[in-house]
Amino acid sequence: MISEWIVSILLLFGGVFILIGSVGLVKLPDFFMRLHGPTKATTLGMASILIAAMVYFASSAHGLSVKEILITIFLLITAPISGYMLIKSAIHHKLEAKEGTKGLDNIEDN
Repeated sequence: MISEWIVSILLLFGGVFILIGSVGLVKLPDFFMRLHGPTKATTLGMASILIAAMVYFASSAHGLSVKEILITIFLLITAPISGYMLIKSAIHHKLEAKEGTKGLDNIEDN
């Protein structure tokens, strides 16, 4: 009974964060701002959904599944790294930021 509540809350929490990340990807004005949607909110949403799957399978007769643990670890490691590489590539190619974006004026290409 309690595990069903935990799974439901985690699924709703994950769905809301995935929706927020997706809307941010579409609505934000430039590349540097758009990158936050998939790397932050969507990663948290997917991690919540995978944790809900782990709780569900652990509470059922199937036991703890290693697949969800490995997917969660892979997701939480690769999303920040890919976001960092995309930002470095955009800076290297001198991609223009929207006027008024703070913090990009001080970045120098190495």
